[in-house]
Formats: sequence, structure tokens, C-alpha cells
Amino acid sequence: MKFIETIVNTVTNINLASILDILVVSYIFYKSYVLIKETRAEQLLKGIIFIIIFIPISNLLHLEMLYWILSNTLTIGVLSFIIIFQPEIRRALEHIGRTAFNDKHILEDEETMERVITEIVNAVDNLSKSKTGALLVVERLTGLGETINTGVKLDAIVSSALLENIFVVNTPLHDGATIIRNDRIISSGCFLPLTSNNDLNKSLGTRHRAAIGLSENSDAIIIVVSEETGTISLAVNGTLTRNYDKNKLKDILMRIIRKSKNRKLNFRERVVTWMKKTENNK
Repeated sequence: MKFIETIVNTVTNINLASILDILVVSYIFYKSYVLIKETRAEQLLKGIIFIIIFIPISNLLHLEMLYWILSNTLTIGVLSFIIIFQPEIRRALEHIGRTAFNDKHILEDEETMERVITEIVNAVDNLSKSKTGALLVVERLTGLGETINTGVKLDAIVSSALLENIFVVNTPLHDGATIIRNDRIISSGCFLPLTSNNDLNKSLGTRHRAAIGLSENSDAIIIVVSEETGTISLAVNGTLTRNYDKNKLKDILMRIIRKSKNRKLNFRERVVTWMKKTENNK
């Protein structure tokens, strides 16, 4: 009876703040799960949940040795989680930090976006036909300052002719990555971090592993042209997709960049609307 009374009292005492609290916490847990889904962290999280469930059960059954082991394992497990999955935690925090308050403009002008993407796609298509290896990075909200500094700064207008010339074999900049920010080629010959994922196809070369590595630590779009086969690949959010043609590549780039731009602008509009309402209520 006491248990039922406790439930009834809890339900009757729920107010708007309690509902909001529950919704916010639920959303945080949901987004956290989405960020670690299908990663190594997901498996470790399942193990931690398993331990959390069995700790009170072992205490209830007076299994003192098991209770002691599980309690100490949980303490060590949380610390191990932070150390082992530092890259995933870093990616999650960067994801949270990508808001409309970021001062970067993601090709907000439709005409400029169309021109830049067309130049990139034309260059990639020609490089693919000639089987010239290439690694192109399109910066979005995550700043790539550290990566940019590893190469040679150019600050040139994006053009297919210049991009193709950069990746000509045996030229000084052909072996690294070229980074594009808005409508400018910022830097070339840049070094990208290699992915630590050991489950990748063994046929993937250094360019593909570097593309995946950067996409795991940023929201950048990385385009890879294989020098062996001329295959065009795309790395986004830690995932590599392959076998793009000219039209398919242009379509996916337009959709990704438009999505980032619209999400940022919609957030700004909501903030401005809220500020205006606040001002009117004073």
C-alpha cells in the first residue's frame, strides 16, 4: 500500500517544471545515445548499464563479495570510459558546440554556393577521369585551424583549374589535403589525422583513412579521388561512401550544405524571435 501511495503522491505533485525537467533529461539521454550509436562506446555503455542493474540486486541478496566487485568496477569503468573514448567524447562536445552562434558563414549566398560546388565537382570529375589522386576538404562549422596550419596557405578563389593543378603528380602540394572555406581555397598540402578504426576495408589507402579520420573529429565534408581506380568517395561524420559520379556528387554536396545552412539560420531566427518577445513583454 505504501508503494502505491508513494506513486499517487508523486503523480499528484507533478507540475510544469517537473514535466519540463523530465523532457529535457530525456532529450539529453536520447541525443547522447544517437551520438554513440554504432560506435565502440555503445558496447561499453551497455556493460555499464548491466553493472548498474546488478549492483542493487547483489546488495538486496546480501552477495557482499559480488557487490564490492561491481561497485569498484563501476568506479574504474567510468574513468576508463573517459580515457578510452576521449575521441568520441570530444566529437560529442564539438557537436554540441556547433550552434548558430558560430561566426562562420556556410556559403549563405545561393549563387555563390552553386558556383563553388560546381567548380569542385568539375575538378573532381576531371581528376577521376585521369585517375589523379586527390583529397579535398570542405569546412563547415567546426574550425580546422590546426589542420590548415600544417599546409601551405593559399587563400585563392575556388576554381576547377586551380584544384586540378594542385593535385598534378609530383608537384609540391599534390600529396596532402586541400581545404576549402566558403568560396576560398585556404590551404593545400595539409596533413589529416588517420582514423583508428581497424574494421575498415583493407583495400582503403591512406587518403581514405585520413578522410575518415578528419570526419570523425569534425563536421567537414571530405572528398577523395583514388589514384588507382579513379573512384570518388565522400567522408562525412565518420562514414565513407563510395562510387559517386558527377551528378550524384553535386546533388549530395548541395543537400548537405543547404541542410547546415538552414539549420543555422532557423536557430538564429528562433533566437531573434525569442529576444523580440522578451523585449515586448518588458
